[in-house]
Amino acid sequence: MIKVAALVGSFRKESYNMKLAKFIQERYKDRLDIQIIPIHDLAFYDQDVENEAPASVQRFKAAVGEADAFLIVTPEFNHSIPGVLKNALDWMSRGEREMANKAVFIAGATMGALGTVRAQMQLRQILNAPGMGANVLPGNEILIGGVQNKMDENGQLTDNQTAEFIDKVVDQFIPFAERQLEKTYS
Repeated sequence: MIKVAALVGSFRKESYNMKLAKFIQERYKDRLDIQIIPIHDLAFYDQDVENEAPASVQRFKAAVGEADAFLIVTPEFNHSIPGVLKNALDWMSRGEREMANKAVFIAGATMGALGTVRAQMQLRQILNAPGMGANVLPGNEILIGGVQNKMDENGQLTDNQTAEFIDKVVDQFIPFAERQLEKTYS
């Protein structure tokens, strides 16, 4: 089973994006081993200490280093990804470069109509940077707009069309990730 590290760019108590990550984790638990890796306590990236990183960064890098692939679930703040997510990505672009050559799929939810489209476009650019070198699943954007009308208070997607679309994305992601793993280990 593919080990997936999930990074969520929001950690507020009632975060729709955290609920979405947990929904994906639960719904596909028989197909993907998804572990949500906390990023809220990471020290700010500082090149002066990257070789002797703070304990929070060491724990984070050890956890993501075990992953075969990644899921990134991001809200959109001011047409961009949240700073806490960018900070986590910056740490992974240095040293071991934990995302290099690994498969990534992206999701995001917002109460607005566009469903994190701008943040996801920017995130794709970041993941394509030479320091990152991630292999992002092309197309298949999970852009959930109006999430407050598609999810119940328990974090379950109640909109069947949205859930079925995520099913299709996961169906595309699994062979994509398996191909990346074959290249890595062959």
